[in-house]
Amino acid sequence: MKKVILAFAIVASLMSCSSSDNPLIVEVPNTYSFSRNGSSTIAFPDQTTEIQMGDELAAALLNPLTTVSDLDGMFTNSGNKFSDATLNASSKSIRSKTAASKDFFEMNSSDAIQIKADFDTWITAQAEEVFPNWNNNAAQGVAGQLQEAGGGPIRWVNAKGLEYDQAIVKGLIGALMVDQILNNYLSTSVLDAGNNINDNTNDVLVPGENYTNMEHAWDSAFGYVYGNEQDITAPVLNVDQYLNKYVNRLKGDPDFAMIPDEIYEAFKLGRAAIVNKDYMARDAQIQILREKISEIIGIRAVYYLQVAKATLANDKGSAFHDLAEGFGFIYSLQFTRKPNSTEPYFTKSEVDGFINTLMQGDGFWDITTTTLDEMSETIAAKFNFTVAQAGS
Repeated sequence: MKKVILAFAIVASLMSCSSSDNPLIVEVPNTYSFSRNGSSTIAFPDQTTEIQMGDELAAALLNPLTTVSDLDGMFTNSGNKFSDATLNASSKSIRSKTAASKDFFEMNSSDAIQIKADFDTWITAQAEEVFPNWNNNAAQGVAGQLQEAGGGPIRWVNAKGLEYDQAIVKGLIGALMVDQILNNYLSTSVLDAGNNINDNTNDVLVPGENYTNMEHAWDSAFGYVYGNEQDITAPVLNVDQYLNKYVNRLKGDPDFAMIPDEIYEAFKLGRAAIVNKDYMARDAQIQILREKISEIIGIRAVYYLQVAKATLANDKGSAFHDLAEGFGFIYSLQFTRKPNSTEPYFTKSEVDGFINTLMQGDGFWDITTTTLDEMSETIAAKFNFTVAQAGS
């Protein structure tokens, strides 16, 4: 355990309510490790379960022997469709947590219903449009398979060139993970709900547990990123197909290589602030997490649009795969969150506009590089990076 004064900006805010000669100091462990009376106070089993459900669903979306009932059963956790019996026995489901944050959807059921319906539609279409054409060659207006140039991987697309499995998995990064982290568990409406502040301040624990409600809400947000890690004190990343994988992707990019550490540190400092009853310091870390996690979605959206340009003319298999990943990340933009704001970086209406542009006419078959550049510039302009940085 070490004692540190958090970031300069945080100290400044703390000093506004405390003596300038005695700034508040938060004890911060070296890793995400917190205990009480000798036992860990960290728990996020539901998030680990949902990530593992998502991984099984992702694999099933590429098995043409699965049915609509199988895929829908995994999405809704009904009918014992998972190979892992512990997932079938869980009371949780991916669908119930999709577009379900307190801040964005508790009072906006119409958008939540539409978003859940998008995933239902894509799941059904994978089974009814793509699986029956699994061994047929795709063409403009025809679903089937496309192989990447040079004997590369085979991709399975709909009549407009879209891989539904990529739309679903990348879309869930936003609709499930990002929304639950940024707009639900890191929301003060959840962290401070009911008597949470008073209980946390006075170490009143959840009955039968070793944590307060506020600690558990913070850990639940943490769990959507690190819930499938074997050791959360030393995360290795790339251990699931969702947000954890794309945090890892930034480690090798010199323009964004600090973001993975910044996210982990913000989670750790925020949790330490809760332990130390320092809610202003906690809230400062929330703003960092909103900025950095939202940036991941924006960076990957632009990246896939840009890399698709290189192969769009001569390698449809590669280009359409990149565009499908970009489609999912663009869909996820509506679940991002601007720091110190109640708004996403892009509204649902703006995202619907991007999606309509990508899918109009024959979809990816007649998309142009000019359109991809224009969309990339529009997205990057709302974040703190350039198209060149994200696209390299």
